[in-house]
Amino acid sequence: GIVNHINDPGFPCLSLRAPGKVASNNELVRTKTLVKNCIVQIDSTPFRQWYEAHYATPLARKKGAKLTEAEEANLNKVRSKKTQKKYDERKKMAKVEPALEEQFGTGRVLACIASRPGQCGRCDGYILEGKELEFYHRKIKAKKGK
Repeated sequence: GIVNHINDPGFPCLSLRAPGKVASNNELVRTKTLVKNCIVQIDSTPFRQWYEAHYATPLARKKGAKLTEAEEANLNKVRSKKTQKKYDERKKMAKVEPALEEQFGTGRVLACIASRPGQCGRCDGYILEGKELEFYHRKIKAKKGK
């Protein structure tokens, strides 16, 4: 995954919420209790900004949508040959799977909490991708369908 910290000053987590009844216990959803390995939805903006700065490639933008001038300047900066070569190498590995790209398009990504959240309100985690994302996406859709 892309992420080390879900709640970190460098990556402010603007919206953190437990999606539906994927939790093992409905009381945890009702009281919004965070426990280890719970699945949460978080704001994708900080992760998108990091990706676009790191790979110099737009992520999950609508076709034909105009970028703001700041974003345009960030992606098309004049760089030295050495730096440009570094970004070209990164672009070769910049593939994001379609399911994850779809989530970035909606502005929310599913993440799993990897640490045990304590009193200080900080926890580590990772963004779901691959089979794990598919599994929880199916679970959430099944609960919404009921």
